[in-house]
Amino acid sequence: MATMNTSPLHTHFSGLARYHVWATHRLLEAVSRVSAEDYQRDLGLFFKSIHGTLNLMLVAEHLLWYPRFAKGASPVLALDAEVEPHRERLAQALNGGAANWSHLLASLPREPFDSHLDYQTSKGEPRSLPFAATLAHVFNHATHHRGQITAALTALGQPCPELDMVCFLQTEQASKA
Repeated sequence: MATMNTSPLHTHFSGLARYHVWATHRLLEAVSRVSAEDYQRDLGLFFKSIHGTLNLMLVAEHLLWYPRFAKGASPVLALDAEVEPHRERLAQALNGGAANWSHLLASLPREPFDSHLDYQTSKGEPRSLPFAATLAHVFNHATHHRGQITAALTALGQPCPELDMVCFLQTEQASKA
């Protein structure tokens, strides 16, 4: 059984995981108000639509990166594979997947944070990258794509949620008071 990891790096990543859950939930709540047509419309995003971008987030963060960190597994899956065409199930999978990162971090001992993550790319090519920096990539990737979607919401004339981490920290602090 892993001992409780209380390093500053672990504390930092645990905070990022909590933020990830909060921001994912807020984004998906805002997206739920978008019409089906606008949700699927090519809005010029790298993965075209809001749906395509959310689908990428599920593939990359939860079906590729999570198994690499949690199980040492390297699934082979194209980034643009549509793994969940149903809008509500996609949102459920993203919310559940975000929560999984917090659970994973709670179970990790200190050692991996100072080592490398060995994995294979989605094309089967071997890689070895610094564990902590690669974990930071997962959360940064989510922030990047949430930003794309909030820009799309704004372009559609829809309200978009406040997703700044400082807003999350203030909300978290107020809930503890």
